[in-house]
Formats: sequence, C-alpha cells, structure tokens
Amino acid sequence: MSVDKATVARIAHLARIGVNEDELEPLAAELSGILNWIEQLNEVDTDAVPPMASVHDEALRWRADVINDGGKQADIVANAPDGRDGFFAVPKVIE
Repeated sequence: MSVDKATVARIAHLARIGVNEDELEPLAAELSGILNWIEQLNEVDTDAVPPMASVHDEALRWRADVINDGGKQADIVANAPDGRDGFFAVPKVIE
C-alpha cells in the first residue's frame, strides 16, 4: 500500500498535527514503508501458533495471602522529620 502527500496531509489534519509542505514527502515514504511491513506480517501463517500472554512458559509463584502490618512501622517512622508515638507528626493546618 502506498501513501501519497495528500493522504499524509489529511492524516495530519485529522490528528491536528502541523506538518510543513516539505515534510509531507518524507512522511509519505515512511508511512508507506510501515504499511508495507505490516502487509508482510499479514502474510505470515500463524494458524498453528497458540495465543500466549508471555514468551516465557512459566507459572507465577504464589505466596500466602496473609494480612499483616508489614512490621516496618518503626523503620518508616524513623525516616520522618518528626515522628511521635509511631506516627508522622505534621503541623496543624487551619484555613
């Protein structure tokens, strides 16, 4: 499939992209190349290829679904500029 300058100008107008007149010809050649590559991909027979979600055929490791607090409260509050009683202390904000 070949794309001409008029088609590129129309695509640019529809996409609300400002394209100069001297850029239309290189863009037309580039878009034609992309569409030719897609046509080549359509020629590949993929009927025997099963659909997949990943290239790795591995199952994910499961972990126990346990609710906990993480045990990191002291470490987290230690990084606070002002921590009191295990919480972040912030200045009072009144509007």
